[in-house]
Amino acid sequence: MTTRSILLSAAASLLAIATASPALADHHEEAASAEASADHAEIGAWGVDLDARDMSVDPGDDFYEYAGGTWMANTEMPGDRSRYGSFDILRERSEQQVHDILNDLAADPASAGPMGQKVGDFYASWMDTDAIEARGLAPAQPYLDRIAAVSDRDGLLELFGTVGYASPVGVGVLPNPADPTQWIAAAGQAGLGMPNRDYYLEEGEEYDAFRSAYRDYIVQISELAGLDDPAGRADRIIALETQLAETQWEPARQRDMQQIMNPMNRDQLAELAPQFDWTDWLAGMGFGEVGTIIAAETTAITAAGELLESVPLDTWKEYLTFHFLSDNAPYLPQAFDQANFNFFTATLRDTPEQRDRWKRGVELVNNNMGEAIGQIYVQRHYPPEAERQMTELIANLRASLHERIENSDWMDEATRTEALRKLTAFEPRIGHPEEWIDYSSLEIDRGDLLGNVMRARQFAFDLDLERLPDPVDRGLWGMNPQTVNAYYNPLLNQITFPAAILQPPFFDPNADPAVNYGAIGGVIGHEIGHGFDDQGRQFDGSGVFRDWWSEATAAQFEERSGRLGAQYDSYEPIPGVNINGSLTMGENIGDLGGLEMAYGAYRRYVAEHGEPPVIDGLTGDQRFFLAWAQVWRGLIRDNALRERLLTDPHSPGEYRTNGVVPNIDAWYEAFDVGPDDAMYIPPEERVRIW
Repeated sequence: MTTRSILLSAAASLLAIATASPALADHHEEAASAEASADHAEIGAWGVDLDARDMSVDPGDDFYEYAGGTWMANTEMPGDRSRYGSFDILRERSEQQVHDILNDLAADPASAGPMGQKVGDFYASWMDTDAIEARGLAPAQPYLDRIAAVSDRDGLLELFGTVGYASPVGVGVLPNPADPTQWIAAAGQAGLGMPNRDYYLEEGEEYDAFRSAYRDYIVQISELAGLDDPAGRADRIIALETQLAETQWEPARQRDMQQIMNPMNRDQLAELAPQFDWTDWLAGMGFGEVGTIIAAETTAITAAGELLESVPLDTWKEYLTFHFLSDNAPYLPQAFDQANFNFFTATLRDTPEQRDRWKRGVELVNNNMGEAIGQIYVQRHYPPEAERQMTELIANLRASLHERIENSDWMDEATRTEALRKLTAFEPRIGHPEEWIDYSSLEIDRGDLLGNVMRARQFAFDLDLERLPDPVDRGLWGMNPQTVNAYYNPLLNQITFPAAILQPPFFDPNADPAVNYGAIGGVIGHEIGHGFDDQGRQFDGSGVFRDWWSEATAAQFEERSGRLGAQYDSYEPIPGVNINGSLTMGENIGDLGGLEMAYGAYRRYVAEHGEPPVIDGLTGDQRFFLAWAQVWRGLIRDNALRERLLTDPHSPGEYRTNGVVPNIDAWYEAFDVGPDDAMYIPPEERVRIW
């Protein structure tokens, strides 16, 4: 994870009920056919796959299994996937849509003008495996020669600051938390080969096996490159990375804005880690005019500096050589690519099959020239009706949260006023950016895959440097329109929903409104909720990092969020491995607050349009909660789940359903859940934040 993404994520991711209980039947006297709700919903008749349910499971005992158990039991995990669920299925759809665009451009690049030519050539350079094999290691040799030529620590630092080379400390650009209208540079821990510090430090047979496989991988990469002493190199590299891991911060601590917000001038940086010679090092990267740098994981930066001095120069060069080859293995001959897959995907995530090359090519071009493709994607796949309905839905979500904040019995007036001011200032962005990135200066060569990748990385870095002296452009997007995801940026108080996520099962213009409110409404509410989670709440409506909470109200928030954390700490997805309630706190608050917010928004819709009919034996409220569960259903491999529990601030899908709904009173009424049900939580113990 880059320093920028760390800061943003810190500051800063769907018969039993048909025979409803008498109480439910009393509330909904009229029944209706599915066709009365939506004639052309893409999933089922009105937006939910009813056949996915496991009707042998009581919804109050395991709502996740009830809502999607049959689907999960009958769905085979694709061999090239480490997890597979609603998000992944929709991503496959977007992937195919982009593939069609790329095929058109590769076949006739000039038809879409110079930009189409670049995109088509980039994709073609990936797909031409014969050319990649024929060139062997020649494309990488100039970069390896730069490492070999390093003769002192100044030369080593120069490579640490060069795009495309590994470094124990990363530097990036983001809006300044003290003044989000301006950019600032930030530095933080980096440089490990395995997913995070725990893979080097955790005890147990599983982690011993990962470490052994990593050593074998380093040996294999070294042998493929014809390097001397592969086994010795592997031992020295792992020893170095283990020393780094021992000093790096755990993921939960990296989320703590109070700890990672450490703005420093050059003198303070020199005191923190003098070995980096900050003035020259930053100037070499292009940050020479930047007076203040945010130092995130301070003690890890200090330790990295000490290792820079104590570890032999030749070991650092071996480290850089391995990481360059490993990081770029997919763009080298097939033997390198296969070795990389065998370790990072087959071993670490239990995934037996490499993804089809065209799918990986789609990902590559999306990551490097995404907005060039996005312009075409929006023209083909983003209907205006989606934006109209989303605008109405977001308005109801904002009104719902406004009402909740106004009626909160644990906030004092001063804090409530600031919270409402922040909600008023909040900016939703839907579909696509208004202005697009200009890739005209990016050189793409149809016969030079590795060169294309390296130039694209440099282009992205240079783009940040060009923006650094200017005011922050609020129109910039951090995701492509064809990305199936969404995000909240606390520094700009914005949520962003790309066009690709506005498709079933998240959103369908022809679905039952209860489904859209329970699915995309809950996801939008989740993103809005990040502005008021344990870290996002520390930013005001302008995105400034400051404490606008009274001491008493902050204590109330922490008590409530602490109880939510304790709930998640108790969940054990893998025997002996629990969810980390601190690491996942922000996302869990987002899920709980977002679904509460979405339910309030849905009831506002109902108040305006009238109580919905019963459809297929299901009330509107039942359809709302089923839609949320349908979004999160999925399969995941054991090692992929293990990695997620160690590194991911999101809880596994099962707990994004079962960890949330038992805290919401309306769910109990909708499904007639009582004290005899396994998921029942007494009213006084339910967590209510937003």
